[in-house]
Amino acid sequence: MGTGMLRPALACCKLYISEARNAPALRAIERAAAPAAVLVNAFADDAYNRVGYTLVSRLSGGPPPPLHRAAFGVVAAALEAVDLGSHAGAHPRLGVVDHVVFHPLAGARLDDVAALARAVATDIGDKLQVPTYLYGAAHGEGRTLASIRRQLGYFTPTSPDNQWQGASDASSLPVAPDAGPGTPSRSKGVVVVGATAWVDNYNVPLHTSDVEAAKRIARAVSERGGGLRSVQAMGLAHGEGVTEVAATCTTRRGWEQSRCRRKCGSSPLRRGSPSGKGTSPTSHRRRSSRCICNQLKLRLPNTDILTLASAPCMNR
Repeated sequence: MGTGMLRPALACCKLYISEARNAPALRAIERAAAPAAVLVNAFADDAYNRVGYTLVSRLSGGPPPPLHRAAFGVVAAALEAVDLGSHAGAHPRLGVVDHVVFHPLAGARLDDVAALARAVATDIGDKLQVPTYLYGAAHGEGRTLASIRRQLGYFTPTSPDNQWQGASDASSLPVAPDAGPGTPSRSKGVVVVGATAWVDNYNVPLHTSDVEAAKRIARAVSERGGGLRSVQAMGLAHGEGVTEVAATCTTRRGWEQSRCRRKCGSSPLRRGSPSGKGTSPTSHRRRSSRCICNQLKLRLPNTDILTLASAPCMNR
C-alpha cells in the first residue's frame, strides 16, 4: 500500500465535567472541541450534575495534535464556565473537570495515547494552574484510577444525603500532583488524566431510596467484592426514590453489559429493590466507529477499526 493510502491513526478522549444543569455553560464547553475533534457522544445526568463527552480525532497533525488541542480547549472552557464551589450533585468528583481519559482507536497504540495524556496533563497543570494527576498507561507505575481517587477522598460524600457539595477546605493535597501547583483552587479542584484501553460504563437504576442497599449491590457486582471480573461499581443516590449502581468495566474480555444488570437484579442483597433498564453514559466503541466514518469521512470499515483498536492494547 502506498504512503498516500495509509489511514490516519485515531484516538478517543472522554471528559467528565461537573455540570449538567447550566445549558449556556455546556454550549460554551462543547464549542471548544471544534474544529479539532468530533463530539461523538454527550451524556448529561441532572441528578449527578455531571456530563460526559466523547471526542474523536486524528493523532497526526500539529503540533500539538488536534485531539490535544480539543481536549485542552474543553478543559479550559469548563474551568472558565463552572465554579466547583457552587456545584452540588449525587456523583463524586474531585474538580470541575473530574476525569479525562484517552483511548486508542484505529491504527493507534496505547503508548501513543499515553504520551498524549501526559502532554495534555502538563498543559493543564502548567498553563491552567490546576493540580493534575496521571493514571493508567500515562503514569510511570501504572497507578489505577480507583487508587488515586481513594487517596484523594473521592468516594466520601461531602454533605448529608449522600451528596457532594462545594469545594474541599483542604489547603494541601495528600498526594503530590504530577503536574501543576501543590495547592488546589476552591473554584477548580483537581484533574485526573489517564490513558487506557477502551472502558465501558454502565448504570443500573434501582427503584429504592436505600443508598446503603445500592452500595451493597455494587460491592457484590464488583470484582473487589467477589463479583464480575474487571468490574468496578459504586452505589449512589439518583433522585427521589431512586438509587443507581454505576459500573465500569476496565477490559472488554468476557464483558457483557447485560451481565451487570442481571447481577444487580438477582442480588440477594437488593431486598425487594427491583432494577430498571440500564444506560451507558459513554459512547460504545462500535458507535464511535460509525461516527468516525460518517463525520470525519474516512470511510474506515468498522471491522478494521475494532481490530486495530483492540489488538495492541488489551492490557491496561
